[in-house]
Amino acid sequence: MRPYPVAENQLSLAGLRVLVVEDDYFIAEEVCSTLREHGAEIVGPSPDIERGLQLVKNREIDCAVLDINLQGDLAFGLAHELRRRGVPAIFATGYDVSVLPSEFSSFVRLEKPVNLRALLQAVQSAGARGRALRKS
Repeated sequence: MRPYPVAENQLSLAGLRVLVVEDDYFIAEEVCSTLREHGAEIVGPSPDIERGLQLVKNREIDCAVLDINLQGDLAFGLAHELRRRGVPAIFATGYDVSVLPSEFSSFVRLEKPVNLRALLQAVQSAGARGRALRKS
């Protein structure tokens, strides 16, 4: 059961390609399911950094949702690669903002358990930015 209901006036993520990198199977499924219900195309999900990097290199992505701690490895290298490619990323994590390196202080950080409405809004905004950057 979802901890936070999504409002009736649903947000549209139609056609947005969203990379999901999350090592907890149940959280990954919940995030992917919610994003798909709103029209997003899911890239992944990936449970680790290595597979996440492969997806970044081989697929077009509008934005990404990343957990920070993936099986003991921190996702900052992956976040750096996304930023280098102009792909906005959202951190969905239990970690405090103080853990983030200063170069990622502008990234959206959603605290777990993630409010699904906030996730949808963040993905809609980040995806639109990522799509615009790709077209420019």
